[in-house]
Amino acid sequence: MQALILHDSPEERVCIDDVPKPTLQTGDALIRLQAAALNHRDEWIRKGQYGKLRYGAILGSDGCGIVEQVASESDEHWLGKEVIINPSLAWGANPRVQDRAYHILGMPSNGTFAEYCAVLAENLHLKPQHLSSAEAAALPLAGLTAFRAVTTHGEVSEGQNVLVTGIGGGVAQFAAQFALALGARVYCTSGDEAKLQRAREMGVHGGVNYKTQNWHKNLLAEAGEFDVVIDSAAGDSIDALLGLLVFGGKYVFYGATNGRPSTLNVQMIFWKQLRLQGSTMGNNSEFAEMLRLVDAKKITPIVDSVRSFTDITGALDAMARGEQFGKLVVTFP
Repeated sequence: MQALILHDSPEERVCIDDVPKPTLQTGDALIRLQAAALNHRDEWIRKGQYGKLRYGAILGSDGCGIVEQVASESDEHWLGKEVIINPSLAWGANPRVQDRAYHILGMPSNGTFAEYCAVLAENLHLKPQHLSSAEAAALPLAGLTAFRAVTTHGEVSEGQNVLVTGIGGGVAQFAAQFALALGARVYCTSGDEAKLQRAREMGVHGGVNYKTQNWHKNLLAEAGEFDVVIDSAAGDSIDALLGLLVFGGKYVFYGATNGRPSTLNVQMIFWKQLRLQGSTMGNNSEFAEMLRLVDAKKITPIVDSVRSFTDITGALDAMARGEQFGKLVVTFP
């Protein structure tokens, strides 16, 4: 089969190679992939900016396909089913926090940028019927990350004011879609006016360009204070974001692309009784809950473009440029 492999070579970090089909272990299922979606994680791995690289690994965390084989008789009901894969592996017994053995599909475990992928059958879920295979493939990693941030930690509910930063990102877009589906008033930030307009077209109530002067004051004037902020950047914008929260508000962050903040207004945190909550991907129960919301509200992932798997390096290059709005998806013949 063909697969995108990580190589220890500065000239060609990833390339499509011919490799054997996976061999199933106890509890595994073999999926013939129809579509796979890219995540920034894949580009960070390609650049060597991810910890504990395993050369020779097949990249890719998101996928949708057909179950062709199972290792255990108890899993035979999956045969022939169209499924999406939860890429959270070895979460552990505590639903609140992942085990130390936790890892993500697509390095170190071989992932979805291949014609076939083997995963534990317990990580399979039926594809929502209203989604195409490309749309379903766009959902797992970013969708689960957003769902945990919005629901488990943000506890977003109807009528609340919610701010989602960096609306150009896939997780941010899912966070906005989920919060809207839960009945919240959703606002966003971006450094790109075109992306702010696209966000309004998807139902977001308003937003500001964080590159403009006094952006946080302008947002406060437009929307009022926020019950929840969902953020991926951290860095030196954190005090401005905390200042936008109501007393008892929640700041939930799932990344730190802007690095560590040089200052942190701890007095404001304790005086306003704010909650700062780190968040990651989620567990298998949350994945199932996410799919129930997606199905009930007929949520459709935003897909920027779909291209052939043979052009996956071009898709990675497009992700590196950051021009897309929505997920980049590749399909298999």
